[in-house]
Amino acid sequence: MSESATATELALATVLEAIGRSRPDEECLVFRDRRFTWADLEERTRRLANHLLSEGLGCHTERDQLDAHASGQDHVAVYLHNGNEYLEVMVGALKARVASLNVNYRYVAEELLYLLRDSNAAAVVVHSQFAPTLAEVLPELDSLRVIIQVPDESGNELLPGAVWYEQALESASPERPAVEWSPDDLYMLYTGGTTGMPKGVMWRNGDAMRECFGGSRTATTVEEFVADADTGLRALLAPPFMHGAGHWMSFRTWLGGGTVIVQDVTDRLDPADIWHTIDRERVNFLLIVGDAFARPLLDELDRGTYEPNSLVMLLSGGAPLSAPLKDEFLTHLPTVMIVDGLGSSEAGGQVSHVSTGGGATTGTFPMADDNVVLSAELDGLLQPGDDEIGWLAKRGRLALGYLGDAKKSAATYPVVDGVRYAVPGDRARLLDDGVGGPGIVELHGRDSVTINSGGEKIFAEEVEAAIKAHSAIYDCVVAGRPSDRWGSEVVAIARIRDGFEATDDELLAEAQRHIARYKLPKLIIRVDEIQRSPSGKADYRWAREVAVG
Repeated sequence: MSESATATELALATVLEAIGRSRPDEECLVFRDRRFTWADLEERTRRLANHLLSEGLGCHTERDQLDAHASGQDHVAVYLHNGNEYLEVMVGALKARVASLNVNYRYVAEELLYLLRDSNAAAVVVHSQFAPTLAEVLPELDSLRVIIQVPDESGNELLPGAVWYEQALESASPERPAVEWSPDDLYMLYTGGTTGMPKGVMWRNGDAMRECFGGSRTATTVEEFVADADTGLRALLAPPFMHGAGHWMSFRTWLGGGTVIVQDVTDRLDPADIWHTIDRERVNFLLIVGDAFARPLLDELDRGTYEPNSLVMLLSGGAPLSAPLKDEFLTHLPTVMIVDGLGSSEAGGQVSHVSTGGGATTGTFPMADDNVVLSAELDGLLQPGDDEIGWLAKRGRLALGYLGDAKKSAATYPVVDGVRYAVPGDRARLLDDGVGGPGIVELHGRDSVTINSGGEKIFAEEVEAAIKAHSAIYDCVVAGRPSDRWGSEVVAIARIRDGFEATDDELLAEAQRHIARYKLPKLIIRVDEIQRSPSGKADYRWAREVAVG
């Protein structure tokens, strides 16, 4: 694919290199005491790409020869905390025509094994802290043949057969990799499925550049992309890059010619560190995840002495940011624009809502281009003022589907009246905007058993299975209940087998062998009978009532 290709056929790697060449000595990425220029990013990502290529990784079957749910590329799992290495791996993989994928670093060995098998990962880049968990599953991973390890404060030794990250870069060529970058090459984002098992959402990177990463929709050449790269953003992305929101906004910052700032403390949310970093680096854009991030950040603003006068925009994505907390932010920072962003791995960015001084709201969004509300039966479009609660959907440039899952891909991307839509699962009503416009989206949330706790999507069935692994459990359903800090928290409703006993700690200890700690129930309610439908399906409406009550 030539580098003068048209807008719909531009590769993200091509665009990023063009932007970098226009400002080689400007700061591109800041992490702790390391300050990387655009020239640094180009050299380091080229070196990484050449290392991957030297290991035999790359693209083996072109996109036009594959089914939509299939991949013809090797895959590299990114098993890292935030840092310069995370974003370098994503860009370097693109330059080697290798598809990167995110790994939730909270996973226990059982979950990690499933993900690496499902993705058929050929390579992994791992922080030393997580090396022991990876070591547990290595004997069962036939496809994994390349391990690159990033040292950290843990001091864990290099895994057998692995190479240190900086050594891999130093030994590789800084020249442009000898492959032709293609917009067809995959950007892959792993998320949970409706059954609670992770699924790899596959995008053409040329489409993801515009729909997920906020790249210009009007640029038709690399020169026009470069001309549009004038946002001046200095962005701190507080969420982990393993979530789409974090790295989506990182790439959006770079496509605007801006600088990505990574906080010093990356293994947890440290509000003091966030505000100190904003002050020190003169950050003007902050990304958070709903109330779970907002409450501690606001508490720290009340306690400390900070001057975040540089901050211009605060974006919340991945979880709702409640109106009272928006008002608190606006009391501290009256000139800041607060944006609620709604999107999904399957559809990319969808709709957004802006709050400024004078009153904040939440839960409604102006309808945006290419977004619609489909009927509950997925047989037509709803119009503004229709009372029905349907499905928020999107058309246009969409993901290809789920890796290796044709059935689920077809269900999530239905064709309605000849048009292909992404229907990630958000229920919504389309309100009349009063001016004859496209309407207002009133969001009702996922009509599934997903529990969104602090930006983490937790699937009830997965937690149920973990609780049921204890021999004392007869039956169990899981639901969410409101939480001031987390948005929602997990509640397990359990029936104990006759003649058995088990403490909550014992049940949680067993569950923790199967799922990450953040998925564990905050409360276990014991009942004499689990209410189910005649077909045996759990009655989640009843479960939610029990959890709240």
